[in-house]
Amino acid sequence: MSRGSAASAPGQPGARAERPVGRKTAGSRWERLVQGGLLQGGVQGSPVLRLFMRWVRRPLLPVMRLWRRNIQLKIVVTTLLMSLGVVLLLGFVVIGQVRNGLLDAKVRASQSQATGGFAVAKQKADTAAASSGGGGSGAEGRSAQSVSPQWMSDLVESLSSGGQGAFDVVTLSASAATGDESGGRGPRSSGNVDPAASVPEDLRRRVDTSMVAAQSYTRVVYTDEKDSQPALVIGKQVNDPKGNPYQLYYLFPLTQEEKSLSLVKGTLATAGLFVVVLLGAIAWLVVRQVVTPVRMAAGIAERLSAGRLQERMKVTGEDDIARLGEAFNKMAQSLQLKIQQLEELSRMQRRFVSDVSHELRTPLTTVRMAADVIHDARADFDPMTARSAELLADQLDRFETLLADLLEISRFDAGAAALEAEPIDLREVVRRVISGAEPLAERKGSRIRVVGDQQPVVAEADARRVERVLRNLVVNAVEHGDGKDVVVKLASAGGAVAIAVRDYGVGLKPGEATRVFSRFWRADPARARTTGGTGLGLSIALEDARLHGGWLQAWGEPGGGSQFRLTLPRTADEPLRGSPIPLEPKDSRRNRGLDDAGLPRGGGNKLATVPVQPSGESASARAAMGARQGGAAPTADPTALPGNGARVVPRPARPVRPQDSPRPATGEAGAPSGGGGRTDDVEEGKAFRGR
Repeated sequence: MSRGSAASAPGQPGARAERPVGRKTAGSRWERLVQGGLLQGGVQGSPVLRLFMRWVRRPLLPVMRLWRRNIQLKIVVTTLLMSLGVVLLLGFVVIGQVRNGLLDAKVRASQSQATGGFAVAKQKADTAAASSGGGGSGAEGRSAQSVSPQWMSDLVESLSSGGQGAFDVVTLSASAATGDESGGRGPRSSGNVDPAASVPEDLRRRVDTSMVAAQSYTRVVYTDEKDSQPALVIGKQVNDPKGNPYQLYYLFPLTQEEKSLSLVKGTLATAGLFVVVLLGAIAWLVVRQVVTPVRMAAGIAERLSAGRLQERMKVTGEDDIARLGEAFNKMAQSLQLKIQQLEELSRMQRRFVSDVSHELRTPLTTVRMAADVIHDARADFDPMTARSAELLADQLDRFETLLADLLEISRFDAGAAALEAEPIDLREVVRRVISGAEPLAERKGSRIRVVGDQQPVVAEADARRVERVLRNLVVNAVEHGDGKDVVVKLASAGGAVAIAVRDYGVGLKPGEATRVFSRFWRADPARARTTGGTGLGLSIALEDARLHGGWLQAWGEPGGGSQFRLTLPRTADEPLRGSPIPLEPKDSRRNRGLDDAGLPRGGGNKLATVPVQPSGESASARAAMGARQGGAAPTADPTALPGNGARVVPRPARPVRPQDSPRPATGEAGAPSGGGGRTDDVEEGKAFRGR
């Protein structure tokens, strides 16, 4: 086997079946460069080429941006290009027609004059032959033979003198095409014309083989320093007085026709340029009349979207643009009235909720005092009355919680919620929440475990609001967990921290992950509220997360439990780009199925990303960050933008307490930290069981 070959395995194609043979040419390398780099969106090869392409593309970016954003420029440039094309087409047609007309007229006049010249030459030859034949022979015959070259020169001068410089005459011997000029009949010409260079060889052959006149176009070359010029050549073979054939040519210069054609071209170019510029100016003015109202409408629409509802278009005339402006103004007026009505209705609703909540506090306090007296004396009552006293106390507790939640929701709706942000360790918040949920977990038979609390998880947040969010999540997980474990995960990465609460209970049906945060929404209306829930907990938790500029999201599957994830920025003015904890846990049915099939789960260890939050949420976060930096109140009406206009009230920064500092890992060797390590192992961390 030769050294350059390789054997392939049975059933497999050889590795060198498509190996090219021969040297690589420069053309193939250039083709690979163009196909692999320039035509595929960039140059992957030399950095010099990439720098050159960037240098070429940089000046074009402003022009391309202007072209995309300016419709007036598009229409004017398109009109100019189309007008230029039409003018060029018409110019070519007109110039062609003029050139053909000038040449046809010149050819007809030249043919008529050349025909007369050929007849004169024949007549002079016949006259000379008759005079030489009547004079006898001998010495006189020899004299006539000797003057034949002079006769040819006289003939050329006689024929050219009749044209008064309008043409030149050239005579050549009949055998000049073959190079035979015997007999003393050399070329003759008038006007210092070079016969050999001025008469084309092809025309000389045609004249030499035919007895009719032939013509062709050429350039007349002069023996002096005069410039050559285009001309029409008409030639014919005639006989001299002795009957020997020779070639007679008339050269008609086309200088005058060339000047006329140049004048026509200049006139057409000037007129065409003027027409193109005029059409461009007309297009600019016409388009401006249409585009200006459109731009005005766009600007007013932007100001309307910014909240300036009193903006209107200026309407002049009665044309289509004027009707468009009137319709736009009517639409803006209608929108303003509707928005004002909705704002007023929203204010009335919020005021009603707030007033009712406040007004109910006084009678509720009185009822609470009476209920407490009855509840304390229930031991003296019969069993049925004692049970009624207990139910009365429980329902009053729930009623007070509902009133507190309604007041909190009304603050969010009015944009009056304040964020008191300070650096806190979220592990302490989680511990307090779990301690408060232990009695409920003990009654349910559940166990609450924490993962990822080996390292501090510090963020600028309102401890009271974060604790309220986590309390809602943990209590809901215990209540709907069907007595199974509840796992709380903490993690931090980049500029974000996250806390996820995972349960393995009834889960969520498809579509319920987004509706679960709606007010008074219940997954199962028949389920009893054993913990006295009001139906507003998750709604308030979502508003608390938005107030921090964070995310609160839910995932669930029927029978497989659910997971709620709270993601907060490390600092209050830092936008979120991802979460350290995936929204879908790694022990979900789908991920377990992918693991069993040996397929990648897609997410891996990357940060879980989320879709863009609604504009109201981002506006709320931006308002909170801006108020934290500058302390200015929101410019928009908070009552017209529910959930917006929140203020951040920072507390003086204080260092993390000594007890919040990292603890040395005393558990298993190599236990991962909560910030950057593996956070999905539910067996690690502390386990809290209800006491």
